[in-house]
Amino acid sequence: MITYNISKKQARLFLLQHQGLISGGLPGGKTGIYEFVRHVGCIQYDPLNIAGHNHELVLQARVPGFIPAQANELLYQDRLLIDGWDKNMSIYCTEDWPCFQRLREAASGHHQGNEPLEATVLQVRDALSQRGPLSSLDLEGKEKIDWAWAPARLSRAALETMYFRGEVSIHHRVHTRRYYDFTSRLLPEQVVAAADPNPTTEQYHDWYVQRRIGSIGLQWNKSGDGWLGISGLKSKERTAAVQRLLQNDSLREVHVEGIKLPLYMRTMDAPELEAVLQLGEEAEDSGRSHSTVNFAAALAPLDNLLWDRELIRQLFGFHYRWEVYKPVVEREYGYYVLPLLYGDRFIGRIEPVMNRKSGILTITRWWWEPEEVLTAEMVPALRQALSCLARCTGASAIQFPPEVVKTCGLEALETASL
Repeated sequence: MITYNISKKQARLFLLQHQGLISGGLPGGKTGIYEFVRHVGCIQYDPLNIAGHNHELVLQARVPGFIPAQANELLYQDRLLIDGWDKNMSIYCTEDWPCFQRLREAASGHHQGNEPLEATVLQVRDALSQRGPLSSLDLEGKEKIDWAWAPARLSRAALETMYFRGEVSIHHRVHTRRYYDFTSRLLPEQVVAAADPNPTTEQYHDWYVQRRIGSIGLQWNKSGDGWLGISGLKSKERTAAVQRLLQNDSLREVHVEGIKLPLYMRTMDAPELEAVLQLGEEAEDSGRSHSTVNFAAALAPLDNLLWDRELIRQLFGFHYRWEVYKPVVEREYGYYVLPLLYGDRFIGRIEPVMNRKSGILTITRWWWEPEEVLTAEMVPALRQALSCLARCTGASAIQFPPEVVKTCGLEALETASL
């Protein structure tokens, strides 16, 4: 079994390269978006839009020139990406649709015997056949049913039931409102009809463990948010899958100095790690710097890099919690706060708010990490990072409150960003 012994810095550089968080990491436009999603398996979707949806924030940090319309085209015109369920609500490649067959089959057994719901499913099916793509508001009836989060209209519950069973998929969204149509109308016939490529439970677990490790880059066999959303995969099953994957060389073990547990990476990603190790040796000999230098990005709250926050704390010394659902008095920072990456370290956090009437993106608050201050060499990279964020939101200008500029020493950045 091939194993690696690396430093924390090397682990960080590998993760950033794996995640496309380096200069020149990905091509621009739809090519870069599709390439990244295919590489990591999925990116998370979240309906909140304070300064961009989560998936948009993930992509603007990586894909040069990203605008949300590009992702929408891949989802709702090209149909190369699809809204689905992976790590909670997610976006993944349409070619992966057959791999989630067992989830759809399991959903087909839910709510059987609920006569009002099944009767409404029949009505919705007829409405879609006759009228085309519909949202729940396009359907008649006010009767409600106890549902996953709260009581919901029967028409909405019926559509969601059909969605989880795979009968319908999302045709398009208007803001966060979902419009559905029959999956058979939206996806290629060969994709819809394809058999599950992982017919046994062991094969499914192996596929999913390998997929999830690739979604992050490095991951340990330890319960945490990095493993959320994999139905039926408990600690025992996960450990067994890891061992099988190590034995057939689909995974490799990585030992990082200062971290007690071994980490795992996909064997297919070994050239990335080996390139980092080689570059590190050459850089020390020649004085050349790594491509993370002079790269900065504002990361999404649910960015793939941050899925296992304890791992990030140990590797980067950065502790991040998404506080959006915490009461105000319990928040350490703010409502919708984005981590700020510079080079191979996190230097701070920002709270951006987009005013859609004025077109101004305001950085309402800025928190530096301990011992971090704005330096002249940071300004170009941070300016680029904020410009990417502004482009993603469609902002015409970036604004800092005067007190934030003064308190955080952002005068040079404010001048450069306006």
